[in-house]
Amino acid sequence: MIDFKIVHVDETDSTNRWLKENGEGEMVVVADFQTAGKGCGTNTWESERGKNLLLSVLIHPQKVTARTQFIITQIVSVALCNTLQQVMEPLTATLPPISIKWPNDIYVGDKKICGVLIENRLEGHRIKDCVIGIGLDVNQTEFKSDAPNPVSIKQLTGRDTDRDELLHLFLNQLQLAVENKGIHQDYKNRLYRRKGLYPFEANGTRFMATVVGTTDDGRLMLQNDEGIAHLYRFKEITFIIHGDA
Repeated sequence: MIDFKIVHVDETDSTNRWLKENGEGEMVVVADFQTAGKGCGTNTWESERGKNLLLSVLIHPQKVTARTQFIITQIVSVALCNTLQQVMEPLTATLPPISIKWPNDIYVGDKKICGVLIENRLEGHRIKDCVIGIGLDVNQTEFKSDAPNPVSIKQLTGRDTDRDELLHLFLNQLQLAVENKGIHQDYKNRLYRRKGLYPFEANGTRFMATVVGTTDDGRLMLQNDEGIAHLYRFKEITFIIHGDA
């Protein structure tokens, strides 16, 4: 079992930055508020003070190389899905499916409930350490940014969720995912848009396709409506969600 040291801070600009500057061993930092929460690329993360679960996890993978680092994305994403599945029981039977929008956004139906930012630091060909930033919408019910499709646990269930209990539930699921030898298949089974044809855009062209899976290095495989498969790296493909222009 991973024995995490958990640190709570009232406010920081970014839990990932805080952990990179102050972290040691296996550590988790949780903040009530972030002044500059980051998503992938130039994205930001909106969160009302004290309402959501904002954390970063520091781990030191022993056997993960630069070439196989996508396994960390798979582990974290599956752990988050299983956490949400557990916390929203028994309502999950009546809710839209919990899925992973490649590579690591967590969706309920067509709405985003959680974002992940993983930052790996390399030492030669191996991962020296890994900082996993997570923003999970928990008890917030109003979103004021221009994010197109946010949703929270409370909006889905109608009830408040204890954030400390949710944190410990996630850390337990993270440990189970680390030990899960079938993590590749579990990740694939959870992928958003695996059944049916949906709109995507690449190189300025929109087309219909379905998600087939991912390669070991994390590229996404789509199969278009003509049955032809293509591979895409991060930022090479856009998911067109309802309401997108």
